[in-house]
Amino acid sequence: MTKIAFACVGNAGRSQMATAFAEQERDRRDLDVDIVTGGTEPAESVHDDVVDVLGEEGIDISERTPRRITPDDVEDADCIVTMGCSVDQFRPDGWNGEHRVWSLEATSEGTDGTREQRDEIKYRVNDFFDELEASH
Repeated sequence: MTKIAFACVGNAGRSQMATAFAEQERDRRDLDVDIVTGGTEPAESVHDDVVDVLGEEGIDISERTPRRITPDDVEDADCIVTMGCSVDQFRPDGWNGEHRVWSLEATSEGTDGTREQRDEIKYRVNDFFDELEASH
């Protein structure tokens, strides 16, 4: 089994979108992948615009709650993808997996900016799963 972690600061936007798309790709491709997500400073709830723009893609995350990512969450992760936070805030000593940094700045404000991030995250997750599938 492969384990992937998606982390951002609030776990209310980017990492939630990445997780939702990764779960979709895992299921579509029938891969044995464990996915964990969290934030270094979790928000109270997932951003409404994130719920809305994922809903446009047929993905419902309205019941999800942001959570803190911990060293225990990632100690056996094969890859940690960070979006706006430092892996040093939660990576356990001695961890030797792969770390990827996804810089995801929106050029528009509000929902349009969230859509831009959603589309970029969907593209990156798809590419990531193409790599994962090719390596197995």
